[in-house]
Formats: sequence, structure tokens, C-alpha cells
Amino acid sequence: MGAQWKAKGKELAANARGKLFGRLAKDIMVAARNGADPASNARLRLVVEQARKVSMPKETLERAIKKGAGLTGETVHFEHVIYEGFAPHRVAVMVECLTDNVNRTAPEMRVLFRKGQLGTSGSVAWDFDHVGMIEAEPSVAGADPELAAIEAGAQDLEPGEEEGTTLFVTDPTDLDLVSRALPEHGFKVLTAKLGYRPKNPIAASSLSATELEEVEAFLAAIDGNDDVQNVFVGLAG
Repeated sequence: MGAQWKAKGKELAANARGKLFGRLAKDIMVAARNGADPASNARLRLVVEQARKVSMPKETLERAIKKGAGLTGETVHFEHVIYEGFAPHRVAVMVECLTDNVNRTAPEMRVLFRKGQLGTSGSVAWDFDHVGMIEAEPSVAGADPELAAIEAGAQDLEPGEEEGTTLFVTDPTDLDLVSRALPEHGFKVLTAKLGYRPKNPIAASSLSATELEEVEAFLAAIDGNDDVQNVFVGLAG
């Protein structure tokens, strides 16, 4: 399953397209606070590249940049909030939100966590590493992910979410540097972001089919909230 939970199935993926654009627009607006030019704003450049890879409409992308940079006269303020706790069967979860109203988001999270357990700040974070996550695929035949990781400066690597992809793990401060270096070593970057990687993930095989379904249903409900940007899970396999 990997550190970041993603909805499964073609129908879910299709329905999630609009939500993906909404999440990327928020990321773009937040990043654009530090400048509207991707060439001089590394964080914005990474998100813009990701938006282009998933074919976000050009008008939507440009509007998000201008809005975030304050070029439209609108005031945009999103607060970054992380909720920690457990899904059913003590599976650790970190939920990353961008919200314009914490007073709305907080009670919604409390309701969603009723089937699990909402923790306090730090109650789960200690069991995750804050890292850069770069999902990439070979752009040339025979590209060696281990060699690319060493040459580009990644700390670690593991199979990516999609077949044939590799997840390169970096120090948070090296995310942009490694993202720029990987293409020189035969890998096309698909996504690049900061996230949380579980130190001691529970093996999915240790849960029964019914238990795993309960965890999946819980994660799907969390992921469906409009303020949720990413869901990181202490589950492997």
C-alpha cells in the first residue's frame, strides 16, 4: 500500500480527478505566496510540474498561481494542519490538511476518526519520518534505480505505487535537488512532494480480509474530506 494511501479502482480514480485538481490548486496557491515565477520558486515549480503531468487545464493552473501570489486582489489563506491517530486495528495515520477554516475542519476530523482513534499532536508522528518523496519511472531502457538514487543523492528507494515506478526517498531539503538530478540518470519524475514515511509499518497480510476492508473504508472516508490533502498510513504491502 505504501506510505501514502491512494484510492483504488478505475472508477474511484476517475471520480477523484476533480478532487486532485482541487488539491493541486491549493498546493499551487500556497507555494505561489513566495513568488509567481516557477523558475525562482522551487516549491511552486515542483507543484506546477505535477499539475501539468496530470493535465490540469492551463487556465486553472494560471488562475491558482495568480490567486496565491495576490495578483487577483483576492485574499487567500490556507492553514496547514496535521491530524494524527489510528485507523481501525491500530493502524497509524497522519492526515495532512489545508483549510481556510480550522473551526470547520477540526470537528469534521473528530467525526471521521470515530471509527478509529484521534490522537494528540506527536502521538503518532514519532513513528514516521518527514521525508521528500519522488515517484519516477524509467525514461531510458535499462535505467538502474539504485544507481540513479546514489548519483542523484536520494537516501533510499522502494517500489512505487504504480507498476514499473520507483519511489525515491530524500531528505526534505534535497527534494528539489534530487528531482532535478533524476532525469539525468534515466528517470522521469511523476510526482515530488514532502510527506511522512512510517518507521514500523504493519504488514497488510497481518490483517484479515475483513479488517483490511475496515481500514480501507476508514481511509476512503478521511480522503473524501475536502480539506484533506494527503493521508499517510503505517501499513505496508
